[in-house]
Amino acid sequence: MFYSATQKSYCKGKSPKSFVEVCIMHPLDLVKTRLQIQATKNVNDPLYYNGIFDCFRKMYKNEGLTSFWKGIIPPILAETPKRAVKFFTFEQYKQFFMFGSPSPTPLTFSLAGLGAGITEAILVNPFEVVKVTLQANRAHAKELPSTWVVTKQIVAENGFGFRGLNKGVTATIGRNGVFNMIYFGFYHSVKGFLPELKDPVKEFLRKVGIGFVSGTLASCINIPFDVAKSRIQGPQPVPGVIKYKSTIGSIIIVYKEEGFRALYKGLLPKVLRLGPGGAIMLVVYDYMHNFLTTKFA
Repeated sequence: MFYSATQKSYCKGKSPKSFVEVCIMHPLDLVKTRLQIQATKNVNDPLYYNGIFDCFRKMYKNEGLTSFWKGIIPPILAETPKRAVKFFTFEQYKQFFMFGSPSPTPLTFSLAGLGAGITEAILVNPFEVVKVTLQANRAHAKELPSTWVVTKQIVAENGFGFRGLNKGVTATIGRNGVFNMIYFGFYHSVKGFLPELKDPVKEFLRKVGIGFVSGTLASCINIPFDVAKSRIQGPQPVPGVIKYKSTIGSIIIVYKEEGFRALYKGLLPKVLRLGPGGAIMLVVYDYMHNFLTTKFA
């Protein structure tokens, strides 16, 4: 029963905070996508981005200030249910993967995180397809089609299947599954290994530190899937020709054509967004879960 109470309270209290966080962090997510979808540098392309700040500068100059929030509607709509699904299913998978053990093990936390990430990915993938389509559009922000227009266009042209609103779902599953496996597995395992501190401030900082490392480590490990996802869901190099189809196939193409480092495009803005964001999200849920577990136990 306390799992249900925890989840209801989490969803209720996080909606305004999620909205503010998405609005603040979205430019980093957009820059990450822009860096990931561009292939090998073309000297004749004046809009090639040489890094985070160069991307911000060129977008501001050519697309306007509000372009930094292109594609923000889909994550705003998906954020609260996404997090609700993430934490609720994590608790359910955790019980399932106990395998009769009296207490959860690092394997339990990792498998539960993997399951939660896969479930979350299936839910959010259509929102991701629309978001990436909007983020990849280099038109001036005033000329950008609305979220609803883009969604209708995707459905009209390719339907709801693996070439339409569910394009790149396996890459999203790989990205979110690996991220949450590391994210939850590392956080709960290390938190249980390191001694708890009696001072509440130091204990809070201990959890924040572990959460930050968890988010950063998970971001570094799962980013090849993120690059593949952006290539599959973003515009293809040659219109009408689908170059990036499968997840593994896209990773191989990027590696062969652009080198190993290309699989880590967009890592810095990703870490800047998910390192501190992931820490806050885990710690807030941790305290809330402990409080409601004690209250309803």
